[in-house]
Amino acid sequence: MYLLSRGSGHPILFIHGIPTSNRIWSGVIDRLAGSYNCLAVDLPGLGRSPRATHRLGELQVLADHIEELRIQHNIDKWHVVGHDAGSAIAVQYSHRFPDRVGRLALLSPALFPDLKPFYLFRLLRIPWIGEMLAPLVNLAFWRIAMRGAVEGQTKELDGVLEDFRAPFCGVRGAWHLMSLLRWGNPAQVLAAVPGYLPQLSMPTVVFQGSRDRAVPHSFAMRASALIPNCRMVTVESGHFIPLNNPECVASELRRFFDPESVCNVHARIGGRRGIRTRDPGVANAVLSQLS
Repeated sequence: MYLLSRGSGHPILFIHGIPTSNRIWSGVIDRLAGSYNCLAVDLPGLGRSPRATHRLGELQVLADHIEELRIQHNIDKWHVVGHDAGSAIAVQYSHRFPDRVGRLALLSPALFPDLKPFYLFRLLRIPWIGEMLAPLVNLAFWRIAMRGAVEGQTKELDGVLEDFRAPFCGVRGAWHLMSLLRWGNPAQVLAAVPGYLPQLSMPTVVFQGSRDRAVPHSFAMRASALIPNCRMVTVESGHFIPLNNPECVASELRRFFDPESVCNVHARIGGRRGIRTRDPGVANAVLSQLS
């Protein structure tokens, strides 16, 4: 897997979701590279990484490949940050190799088996129908759905979107997208993930976009309630938090990775009420009753 490396200091591994690339972290890395060694992977078949024989739904295989990257780069321990499906990979890795993870951050956490794929992606997952509709869905997704979800149009964002789209251009690009998105049934692929959450011992922060329509707000609340030493941050953003609000993400991560930071838990309920406490155990108990 292709691995971008920038900056110096304690290492942070960034894992993107599907179907994006490590470029989703560019704005965050720009703000952290002065203090940290920022490493951002391209998952197989995305960004600059070639396709693999295994599917992206094989979380254990991906976790093992990430561990190989750690060993190759002589890293003893790193912080791990995941977005969307990258959060599930981050949790799988942290569960398998807990001694190698300092702190864990999960953005738009797609962690639960009741996850509903994006409606256009559901079409691609249907045999025969997906094959016929792949070119039309590919065009509609990148030109309409993705541009709307990114919330903003600048030359920099246009460049990021083109980077996301690059593996899906050309004669066979639409069918590559279709094949990639048939990564598995969430009910099966993510079935074991919720059971890992109470076993995570490292400090964790969960980010949720206030306007996220792809991953339900309840997912972030459920995750923060299940993880023992966890706090939740609500960001003014849509689904693509690292692109929509990199300043906030970088600021919160810097504060979180500071070993002197205090673990304040913040949850928004119904957009009107909030919970703040310095005791994660108390917050998790309250959140579990509300979720």
